[in-house]
Amino acid sequence: MNLYLVLVVAFIAGTACLDVLMEWLNLSRISPTLPAEFTGVYDPERYRTSQQYLRVRTRFGIGVRLVSSFFLLGFILVGGFEWVDEAARSLDLGSLPTGLVFIGLLAFGSSLLRIPISAWSTFVIEERFGFNRTRPGTFVLDLVKGWVLSVVLGGPLLAAILWVFARYPGWAWLMGWLLVTLVSLVMMLLSPVLILPIFYKFEPLADGELRAAIEAYAGEQRFQMKGVFGMDGSRRSSKTNAFFTGVGRFRRIVLLDTLIAKHPVEELVAVVAHEMGHYKKGHILFGWLEAFLSSGVMFFLLSLFMQNESLFQAFGMRHLSIYASLVFFGFLYTPIQEVLSIAGNALSRWQERAADAFAVRTTGRPEALVEGLKRLTVENLGNLTPHPWYVALYWSHPPILERIHRIRAVSSKG
Repeated sequence: MNLYLVLVVAFIAGTACLDVLMEWLNLSRISPTLPAEFTGVYDPERYRTSQQYLRVRTRFGIGVRLVSSFFLLGFILVGGFEWVDEAARSLDLGSLPTGLVFIGLLAFGSSLLRIPISAWSTFVIEERFGFNRTRPGTFVLDLVKGWVLSVVLGGPLLAAILWVFARYPGWAWLMGWLLVTLVSLVMMLLSPVLILPIFYKFEPLADGELRAAIEAYAGEQRFQMKGVFGMDGSRRSSKTNAFFTGVGRFRRIVLLDTLIAKHPVEELVAVVAHEMGHYKKGHILFGWLEAFLSSGVMFFLLSLFMQNESLFQAFGMRHLSIYASLVFFGFLYTPIQEVLSIAGNALSRWQERAADAFAVRTTGRPEALVEGLKRLTVENLGNLTPHPWYVALYWSHPPILERIHRIRAVSSKG
């Protein structure tokens, strides 16, 4: 029995079982009793709806997880990767184009399989609970745009990585690492002005109380930015959110139009203050450095498994290749990535608490942030009582009741 095959099968089956167990544990925490903090905020009917929303999404997610895991295991065991490789090689295009075709076919096939999952989630589940505003035409157009961007942006990067591993095998991991880092930096700059506008419409906030309040707060914090923008999130969903995008003086504050429509000015300023806190506390830079270092480790480990004969035998492959090595290494790296994600989520939750504290101290209005978070939770049918283990494994934000408690604790300390 091939050891790599045993490990890959164990990883796929083990992570699927863990995910399902955690989902069921999370469901076990559902309680019909509304937490006192949300009395008068979550009306009883909407609270029951939020729990039903959690049940429906969880059961759907479990089904998708199990089916996709069985499909992936079957694809591996029947030699699916060898079929795709033979199809790519049959075109007789040369090593690098063959690699692009091989990975492209796998990516396109995976994308096709996700379409019915995404469609059901959007047009059945989200529609049932009143969130969906995506029209079929928008759904299809988004898919096509995503495919085009993958080819236009991902294709050249993948080709460059394949080329350096073929041309400079000894230094390829370092060159690939630096190349990916450079591209990620460029994307951080270009995304707000070239990528996101392909999917969403951005408009500067009109002159008025909200814009004046946000700009005044940003001025107090000496926060340099490109401007404050509204985004037409309502074309796809009624859910609310806000975020920052871009780096340096190209930073933008972005508020979804659904958020602007449902929150008073002081709550919106508190939400913006929280997001600004991530920049002021260095969370964005730290996140970039973390990604930079982890990608370096990943490329170094990849170089150790490049064209490993035993690994190729595990996937039923007859020919060694650089391009397939990239794909197969991903299966071995997944458990490492899972462990890193747990640590990353723990760090992210700590950063969210720090950003909340920053917002409280700089605005002097803790209750504005509390009320804004409550309203966001209710509008998005958020889960008030997640299982602690589920939070530890998957959540990048602390549970809402914990956040409220800590905000008030910071406020009481002055």
